[in-house]
Amino acid sequence: MLLMLSYLVSRQRLSKKVSLGDGGHKELAGVIRAHANFTEYVPLALVLILMTELSGQGVWQVHALGIALVLGRGLHAYGLSTHPGGKSFGRMSGTMLTWLVILIGSLNLIVWSFYRVGSA
Repeated sequence: MLLMLSYLVSRQRLSKKVSLGDGGHKELAGVIRAHANFTEYVPLALVLILMTELSGQGVWQVHALGIALVLGRGLHAYGLSTHPGGKSFGRMSGTMLTWLVILIGSLNLIVWSFYRVGSA
């Protein structure tokens, strides 16, 4: 997904002949933000999913978080790329899904750590 977003930015930059920034083009600004937003949120979410897996919790939790993250990032990228600077269902629902992955992953690991300390 990151490579696709990178490609979309590069394609827009070439077509608009802009090497830095967005050159005032809304379409370019939208794909730049979709790419940047992906790189801002996905690493933390992936670390939380990895920690969930390494903690030995149920495989369904790892899969549920992963599916929600992929769906959320896909919706967000689509919404931001097709509605630059504006509100869209994809952008809002993608953001909410991503935040839920981070929130649920974090709370899950906090609760799990208290359970592990209590049983040790």
